[in-house]
Amino acid sequence: MQYIDSFLSYLKYEKRSSRHTLIAYEADLRQFGQYMEDMGIDDERGIKTRFIRDWVVTLHYNNLKPRSIHRKVASLRAYFKYLLREEIMSSSPVEGVVLPKIPKNLPDFVKEKEMDFLLDHVLFSDDYTGIRDRTIIDLFYGTGMRLSELVALRDSDFDLKSGLVKVLGKRNKERLVPVNRSTIHSVNEYISVRNKTFGAEKFPAFFLTDKGKAVYHKLVYRIVNKHLKSVTTLAKKSPHILRHTYATILLNRGADINAIKELLGHANLNATQIYTHNTFEQLSSIYNQAHPRA
Repeated sequence: MQYIDSFLSYLKYEKRSSRHTLIAYEADLRQFGQYMEDMGIDDERGIKTRFIRDWVVTLHYNNLKPRSIHRKVASLRAYFKYLLREEIMSSSPVEGVVLPKIPKNLPDFVKEKEMDFLLDHVLFSDDYTGIRDRTIIDLFYGTGMRLSELVALRDSDFDLKSGLVKVLGKRNKERLVPVNRSTIHSVNEYISVRNKTFGAEKFPAFFLTDKGKAVYHKLVYRIVNKHLKSVTTLAKKSPHILRHTYATILLNRGADINAIKELLGHANLNATQIYTHNTFEQLSSIYNQAHPRA
């Protein structure tokens, strides 16, 4: 397909999409473009709805999960919407494509007592690495920020006197998130040991590797995965699980769902409402245990 590069430029410079979004869109569109070329079609105006339906069926028979199929078709939908905007096409072939249903899986989360045990009783080493790792986990749990948001943090994003951290979210949208006293203590301790270890006035990022470079996504994932293994048997032990944990615990303790939406940086309330199901699950469990006729 011949307009992919211009579409990606539009996403990058006009929509200000993140690097990961650009990578995902490009991979999906290149894959579909190759599928069309194999059918002898190299012009977008020759793409019909039935071709996209056939592609969806092919993805399904190749055991791709429904959620992944939805994402790929969403990439196509955005691409053809762009072509309509540019008046390259007069209609979108994506409309009318039926997609497989996505099973509703409740988001996993770490129990509150398990997080308390991890942060209060699990022994982290008292060197730079141990203090950094504990602060990373504490900050995820205390703010609910995304992995990409934590990696992008700079010293100037923190206002510890006011108990706030500025987070740069999706589409470069900034939000201020409160930081609790315990997490502030962890952050201050980390800053102190980091400055003593590397002694630089300016750092490439807030969190650094053992060699003084900016941390990267895989390293932070490994740090979280390693330490969550000591307190939970959940299959997934990722930074995003700590985001789920943050939101679920806030709801369970009575926080307003609209406030949680703002804290998480969600664009709409639908993305936040998945956490209410966990709350209802917990309430149902308490009812079943406590009520004599349950």
